[in-house]
Amino acid sequence: MRRPPGPVPRLLRQLLPRLLALALLLLPAAPAAARATATATATPAPAPAPSQADRARLFGQALEASRGGRFGDALPLWDALLEQDPRDASVWSNRGNVLLALGDAEAAIADQEQALALEPDNPDPHLNRGTAEEALGRWDAAAADYRWILERDPADASALYNLGNVEGSLGDWEAARRCFEAAADARPGFAMARSSAALAAFQLGDGDAAERQLRSLVRRYPLFADARAGLTALLWQRGSRGEAESNWAAASGLDPRYRQTEWLLQIRRWPPGPVQALAQFLALAP
Repeated sequence: MRRPPGPVPRLLRQLLPRLLALALLLLPAAPAAARATATATATPAPAPAPSQADRARLFGQALEASRGGRFGDALPLWDALLEQDPRDASVWSNRGNVLLALGDAEAAIADQEQALALEPDNPDPHLNRGTAEEALGRWDAAAADYRWILERDPADASALYNLGNVEGSLGDWEAARRCFEAAADARPGFAMARSSAALAAFQLGDGDAAERQLRSLVRRYPLFADARAGLTALLWQRGSRGEAESNWAAASGLDPRYRQTEWLLQIRRWPPGPVQALAQFLALAP
């Protein structure tokens, strides 16, 4: 989706049925033979075009289903909107995001490119295409999309954050740290960017800066599992076993995925040093 994490409102569970009723033609009475001829040759009237209100309602349903993580419900809604108007760039881009969430990164890229063909100057399809390119490990292509955005808006927090993930995936944690810090500065309250910057500092051996930032995040957001898990790994490595265990008790209760090394590396995109430290803690913790 465009800018993680974003609001997640709820919606109706079912799509309202599409109305395909044909208008009735009121014709004057005619002799039976004439009526037979008319019946044989008449063609149905075309279905009326959806009103703006109907289309807005359908768009809202599709967006709510997408944001709510109901991607299987969302896809046919975006399909229906494209059938109504294949020139709507926002629909192409949103459908691409859903396709990516359903695991079809190639189709997602194709949809983002359709959106860009319609609106070449819109940054959203560039950001969304970059995310799909990352899913395929196309780091250079993803970085090019993010840099396209940053050339026009150097303070775009989402592009900065995603570029940081690309730099980290390429092993350049200095560059990743700069991107994460810039993203956090550009968008106050972007806690994940702050946490990622701290983890990059941890990876680079700047444990003092990492600890300050992670402690600050835990104070401000006590239920933020990422910061607590990161602080667990750092404190364990620094020999503070009791405090590490206390933070882990909170982190693991908030989000059990932090036990999964593969998830940390491939989905959350932690640096390898913090992942290894957390794995060592988990191997020895009771």
